[in-house]
Amino acid sequence: MRLCAKVATIAGLLVAGWAPAAGAQVQPATPRIETYKTLGDVSLKAHVFAPAGDAAAPRPAALIFHGGGWVAGEPAWTYGAARVLNGQGLVAIPIEYRLSRQGVTPADALADACDAFAWARANAARLGIDPARVAGYGVSAGGQLVATAGLGGCPGGTKGPDLMLLWSPALDLARDGWFRKLMGGADPSSISPVSLAARGGPPAAIVQGAADTLTPLRGAEAFCAGLKAAGGPCELHVYPGLGHLLTRNLKNQESDFDIDPEADRDGDARLNAFLAARGYGRP
Repeated sequence: MRLCAKVATIAGLLVAGWAPAAGAQVQPATPRIETYKTLGDVSLKAHVFAPAGDAAAPRPAALIFHGGGWVAGEPAWTYGAARVLNGQGLVAIPIEYRLSRQGVTPADALADACDAFAWARANAARLGIDPARVAGYGVSAGGQLVATAGLGGCPGGTKGPDLMLLWSPALDLARDGWFRKLMGGADPSSISPVSLAARGGPPAAIVQGAADTLTPLRGAEAFCAGLKAAGGPCELHVYPGLGHLLTRNLKNQESDFDIDPEADRDGDARLNAFLAARGYGRP
């Protein structure tokens, strides 16, 4: 797998990401931005999309983590997914995390992700969310953050997501050269989801292109197999002939995306159904 910085055009793709379901509420164009963590002069932001109207009970939530090979990206890349989740009744929160540069590694990004889950639960009453229904949604490199947090990989035992939604996720990283380089000599298997899957974790649903060369199908298969062997549910939805993020352009899966619209809509529907079946959204 090669997840490099050459992914800037994912931004437009993921902003356009999930198309709103028929009958979904029209949501605000911009979120409320809050600080969830401060490190010296660095403030990491949570972009909160709250559904319109008052709720009779706390709502489920989804913290969303963008892709970008751990070296690029921003929360706005996942605004499209956030608005659709929001329209299904969830409080959707794209999360900023530290990118790997100048001594920062994916382990630091994982610590940020874990702190974001802790922040959401600590502020559940103010945010109007149910602290027992906080999902994680991860795209590509963001999938590694969600999955590792969900499998007990958070520093200090911080609780990760209660449910995992993973789109073209980076899961098998123990021997990945790019990830090993970013880890700066630390053992990549310690935060590789496939290496941790035997621990078991919360329910997971994965959308995966069969011809993905950046985050190959074998990683998703091994991850799901590990979760199931530990007694946990895992749905794997595979799309033949499609690459990373369900692109039809198999020659360049890093930047020149040609997303298959039918597969994209089907993937959205699969994740929506997975959420609704577990009390996280509307059928």
